[in-house]
Amino acid sequence: MGAQKKRAAAAAAAARVSEDPDDLARQPLQAILLADSFTTKFRPITLERPKVLLPLVNVPMINYTLAWLEAAGVAEVFVFCCAHSKQVIDYLENSEWFSQPNFTVKTIESHNIISAGDALRLIYEQNVIHGDFVLISGDTVSNMSLTQALQEHKERKKKDNNAVMTMIIKKSKPSPITRQSRLGTDELFMAIDPNTKQLLYYEDKADHSKGTICLDKMLLAENPSISLHNDKQDCYIDICSPEVLSLFTDNFDYQHLRRHFVKGLLLDDIMGYKIFTHEIHSSYAARIDNYRSYDIVSKDIIQRWTYPYVPDVKFCGNRATKLERRGICFTAFNSEIEQSRSAQVGSFTVIGYGTKIGSNSKISDSVIGEGCTIGSNVLIEGSYIWDNVIIEDGCELRHVIVCDGVIMKAGAVLKPGVVLSFKVVIGERFVVPAYSKVSLLQQPTVHDSDEELEYADNSSGTVEFSSIQGTADQSNGEMTSESSEAHKPKLGTGGVGYIWSICEGGQEEEWRHSVAPIPEDKLTELSEAMDDDQELVTQDRTALSTSGELISDSNASEGDDNEDSKDDSVYFEKEVEATFLRAVEENVKVDHVILEVNSLRLSYNMTSADCAGAVFYSMMKLAIKTPHSSASELQQNTANIITTWQKLLKSYLLEIDEEIEIILKFEEMCLESAKEFSPLFARILHILYDKDILQEDAILRWADEKEGADESDKVFVRQSEKFIQWLREASEEED
Repeated sequence: MGAQKKRAAAAAAAARVSEDPDDLARQPLQAILLADSFTTKFRPITLERPKVLLPLVNVPMINYTLAWLEAAGVAEVFVFCCAHSKQVIDYLENSEWFSQPNFTVKTIESHNIISAGDALRLIYEQNVIHGDFVLISGDTVSNMSLTQALQEHKERKKKDNNAVMTMIIKKSKPSPITRQSRLGTDELFMAIDPNTKQLLYYEDKADHSKGTICLDKMLLAENPSISLHNDKQDCYIDICSPEVLSLFTDNFDYQHLRRHFVKGLLLDDIMGYKIFTHEIHSSYAARIDNYRSYDIVSKDIIQRWTYPYVPDVKFCGNRATKLERRGICFTAFNSEIEQSRSAQVGSFTVIGYGTKIGSNSKISDSVIGEGCTIGSNVLIEGSYIWDNVIIEDGCELRHVIVCDGVIMKAGAVLKPGVVLSFKVVIGERFVVPAYSKVSLLQQPTVHDSDEELEYADNSSGTVEFSSIQGTADQSNGEMTSESSEAHKPKLGTGGVGYIWSICEGGQEEEWRHSVAPIPEDKLTELSEAMDDDQELVTQDRTALSTSGELISDSNASEGDDNEDSKDDSVYFEKEVEATFLRAVEENVKVDHVILEVNSLRLSYNMTSADCAGAVFYSMMKLAIKTPHSSASELQQNTANIITTWQKLLKSYLLEIDEEIEIILKFEEMCLESAKEFSPLFARILHILYDKDILQEDAILRWADEKEGADESDKVFVRQSEKFIQWLREASEEED
């Protein structure tokens, strides 16, 4: 769809909402809550329970999100469910949320959706959103007020129809050693206009070792003032205009909310849509998308940073608790917990209803669920024990997550970072290695091809698994003799379950994202590596090139990433060429080809100049492949192709620099991959000028830049001397 058609569609969407801005302001605020996490995998927990129903300090995570939306003035929430949809819907229907006055919760279910983009396209088709709305994931905890952010969004919208989204951000404290935030997420780089708060750049995949980013020089040229940050946290709370939904509908390559949609708008030079930011300071907002953030947000709740959504305050879905001295939280009355007098419960610990604690056991900085039985001489530190867990005498648990129904037999030990999934049994005195994941289900034999796609089976929302014969019977725990033999060496005597192997390179992510503190040896290793990198960068910056000039900062910071960048460029060029050739064969319209190339541009994070070079390369390769018997026929082929596809090429030639890139690309082809063009360089340069693809300024600047070069680099300038001289004379006459 062309730019004009896109604008028309967006305008129609806005008009369908309301013709009167005052009516729009009076409409009840709506929200879309994505109950599926399309960006992370919380395995093995999500194999049996949706992420939004994970207990967060003994309350399902989705309750915190819904409670905040209700308090923030949202009148209607659409909860989108895909994987595990039955569990989410059953929970909501049996909760108090469906009976709240002045607060409506509706569910939208689909089993065929594989991304956030698909979910928003489906919601757009159902025509249920009638104005500005809040877009949030079901794993977000906040207590912020939406009043100011909403007001800013609406005022901007009145002045500029292209201001379609306001992103909530918060100051974070990234670690200079691990290059990650306290929530375990990658260091995030943002460029923001300090005056308007417009978002200009967004990147969360910067090089971990050096913390480097690459900014388009046009971004610096077009914005007089830019503030670059690596200390901001994306709260994943967005205030959106209704046009956002239509943009997802018009661009089927938008799948991921940040990687595709946000970056797509920032790179879109045609539509001009804008994203702005609203920074919160004293309020709380955080998203849980890994085990470390699960741990951090839980601690923030217990330490009351999320007030009023804390254990001792009653809100929908939680059980009343009593706050004791030193920050210890118990259930409503101490009589509801059976605790031995010799047991020690430390500060910032939550104990669930009906839990029993044996003699001489020590619990600190932990959350214990309801109905748990903890034996004598048990040590629990910095851990999350869910409901109905049995921990026998003498067990040790440090910085682990234990799901519902788990049994730990006497003397068992869980090393830091372990996650035990539902109803796993750990044998007597068995030691589970650090960062292990243990489940009743065997590890999947088929892995998803994309990190966003987690869902396969339409009815159950589970992925494909190998045979799980030998899993204990859930009613009596009996096992076949064959499975018993298989389990003995893995989880000890009487153990039931499978330890999932960590894929190659996965150990790095395990300690980064675990509930366990980062090991001292890892911090030392990273610190030494960072010092080495800094020393290399310093050396590079002071090193002289063979010509006696200092090496540029950009070259010094690239390091070993050059090869990866080159590989991306090669793959991108091949993809564009394949797309172009298919368009030629199938007679695809130019506007549709532009959409496909834009999709590739987003996927590979390329610039307009990269697109221009790849498109030009594809056109010239087609000219060579087209049958010809002489240089004049090749020239004619080239002229015909340029005439037919000039609109495609010109759509990426937005600046003089991009036109110069075309000339340099042509030079490269003539010297390497398409030497047949060498004697025709000047003639084809003239054709590109005649077709208004290259301006005279671009050609003259290219020639001027070659003046100080070696003679071997001036071959094509010399060949084009007459044409260049003619351009100079014409330019002087105009002056």
